[in-house]
Amino acid sequence: MAKPLASIVSAGLSKFGKREGVSGRELFVEAFKEAMERCPSLDPRKDIQALIIGQMSESFEHQCHIAPITSDWAGLLPTPAVRTEVACASSAAAIRYGVLAVMSGVYDVVLVGGVEKMTNRTTPEATEYLGMAADFPMEQWNGVTFPGLFALMATAHMHKYGTTEEQMALIAVKNHHNATLNPKAHMRKEVTVEQVLNSRMIAWPLKLFDCSLISDGAACAVITRPELARKFTDTPIQIIGSGHGSDTIGLYEREDLTSLMAVYRAASEAYKMAGVEPSDIDVAEVHDCFTIAEIMAYEALGFCKPGEGGRLIEDGVTTLDGSLPVNPSGGLKAKGHPIGATGAAQLYEIYLQLIGEAGDRQVDGCEVGLTQNLGGSGASCLIHIYRRD
Repeated sequence: MAKPLASIVSAGLSKFGKREGVSGRELFVEAFKEAMERCPSLDPRKDIQALIIGQMSESFEHQCHIAPITSDWAGLLPTPAVRTEVACASSAAAIRYGVLAVMSGVYDVVLVGGVEKMTNRTTPEATEYLGMAADFPMEQWNGVTFPGLFALMATAHMHKYGTTEEQMALIAVKNHHNATLNPKAHMRKEVTVEQVLNSRMIAWPLKLFDCSLISDGAACAVITRPELARKFTDTPIQIIGSGHGSDTIGLYEREDLTSLMAVYRAASEAYKMAGVEPSDIDVAEVHDCFTIAEIMAYEALGFCKPGEGGRLIEDGVTTLDGSLPVNPSGGLKAKGHPIGATGAAQLYEIYLQLIGEAGDRQVDGCEVGLTQNLGGSGASCLIHIYRRD
């Protein structure tokens, strides 16, 4: 394996869900407080030299310029702060550019994270704001929503490979089960295959329980140069690979709706940088905004061959007691999907897993983890690979 790019010395996560009466900046402070409590040897005012925060849309709270606001509320001013935005992958971008910042030597310690406050808006409003991550003249203008876009990918995958609605339902069953073991998850509720299949149709073949949740939440992590990590903690987690891929924003421009080329590109870069293969991954958090997205992620990440993602979940490979547990947190599907916070929340879960503090959902003996965060319908993807020190 390669030398580490950067080290995580702490991380924090707010409770996900419908957080009435709590603003996005307050959610970020909640996550930040946990990160500071986990790392008492770190002095935030003295040690943190920059804040990079992901947020998709200013529309939800009618508030842009969120970076200095969160820096202020975290008590970090005049620490410089900047926002990253690549739709649902916004905080994964914050992680990547935080890593690059410490690698460059410009900063020694950087706070990275993300936040989104969504539930104060109606479902039509949230659908409109989320839809801004799709192509406006060709997709939004013609009434296509993200459930519709992923439904197109699902039907193409079913037609080409024989993927079934039951296999997609198994993704929901698995991730809902995992969320019951996560005290910070939005929906801690078991579901059955029958409940998923009989839930309200959203965009065929995707039903209500195939879709992720509109949630409020925030997450953050403190990263530093590897040689400084043990100044702050005895259990640093190393970031050993980082990958970023892009694709056309519109599905109408893609040659194949059954594969996520941005994921292939990001995975190739991350694996090469980390010096690992897909078979080396012990635990993963992947972007399951819809159940078909997790199946397609399995394939693009090299966990199985193209077309075999449905069989992977059918065989139980990605359950908590399988050989490659995926989304032990409950995933976007049940933990929740506060857009700007998702990538950093994935990091938080892998961080807990690798330091052995994931509680009832702990994956035994895991040493190498991966996060895969998709933006929009696959126009952006950021992947990070982590190793226990």
